[in-house]
Amino acid sequence: MTNQFSMLAKTMTGLEEVLANELHDIGATEIELSNRAVSFKGDTAVMYKANYWCRTALHILKPVCSFYIRREEDLYKKIYDIKWEEIISSKGTIAVDATVNASVMTHSHYVSLKTKDAIVDRFRDMENIRPNVDTENPDLRINIHLFKNLCNVSLDSSGYSLHKRGYRIKTGAAPISEVLAAGIILLSDWDKKSNFIDPMCGSGTFVCEAALIANNIPPGYYRKSFGFEKWIDFDKQLWENIKTEALSLQTDFENEIIGSDISRESIEIATENAKAAKLHKDIVFQHISFEKQIPPEGGGVMICNPPYGERIVPDDIIKLYQEIGNGLKKNFKGYNAWIISSDLTALKFIGLKPTRKITLFNGPLECRLAKFEIYDGSKKASKHDYSLDQ
Repeated sequence: MTNQFSMLAKTMTGLEEVLANELHDIGATEIELSNRAVSFKGDTAVMYKANYWCRTALHILKPVCSFYIRREEDLYKKIYDIKWEEIISSKGTIAVDATVNASVMTHSHYVSLKTKDAIVDRFRDMENIRPNVDTENPDLRINIHLFKNLCNVSLDSSGYSLHKRGYRIKTGAAPISEVLAAGIILLSDWDKKSNFIDPMCGSGTFVCEAALIANNIPPGYYRKSFGFEKWIDFDKQLWENIKTEALSLQTDFENEIIGSDISRESIEIATENAKAAKLHKDIVFQHISFEKQIPPEGGGVMICNPPYGERIVPDDIIKLYQEIGNGLKKNFKGYNAWIISSDLTALKFIGLKPTRKITLFNGPLECRLAKFEIYDGSKKASKHDYSLDQ
């Protein structure tokens, strides 16, 4: 295959394998997992598709070069020597994101400034005009990763983070990232042929992501722009072909997607978000408490992001988790229930033995995603019968 190049897809801890599978599905090759990232190879079409289709990617980076530095001056000179005029117009805008680890340069903000100075000076020296800095929505976002003496320079083909789908116009008190929500759904092995329920849906992120997955709608469908669209070598026709092909791949979902919440305000926010995504006909919203939730027959998947006692503090978190467990055992027979929480003590009071545990991070909070298989007659375990510490 011609015109292949290396790329790096950034993600969240615990979602690397899910992202690798997504990249494989769009034609990426030489896929390798690392910490919160997946490296791969592909052509320009694969890069565009990775941005448009990968539900668990945060950024798709295209490496420009790597070099070693011994002093600050080396960084400036090496960055200056890159042919930036072949990548962006001097009339464009730039932003630099830097990550520094155990390097001769210790401050990421300073690395960003030195990088910006080198690029601006090159344009000024060559064309007597300089690109401006726009940290919010630049024409070119540059990623600098400095580890010890090795500097990796990449172009961010995504622009702003891919978790910003574009459909979520309002959020509640403790919204979950769209990328994390999609990753949890994909980890649940939901077959898209059974029911999907979030009984504490908040602003509706889980049910909206489930509807996107069920209908095979790309997560990038609602975004206004991607970083690569402003590059000099942007292939507009290729991009239009990819979006047209995506429309032909959409499918219909025959079962139910339900989002419920005890908060009327949350249901109103979730409904607005679903309408913004034009998914309101695919999702049923219910203003109801968890213990009164009666899921449809036929089984399916229930995913829940209950309060952890961090941003939302219930009156009695142990009692809340006990009520979740009682509701599962009473009403959710035939369902696989997945619950994510950072409160490992409270999770034990679900009163059911998890059949799978996955470590994930919701922002800075280390969490467990626990799977509970609800069978007829399957009964609880004592909170001391199992551990969620692994």
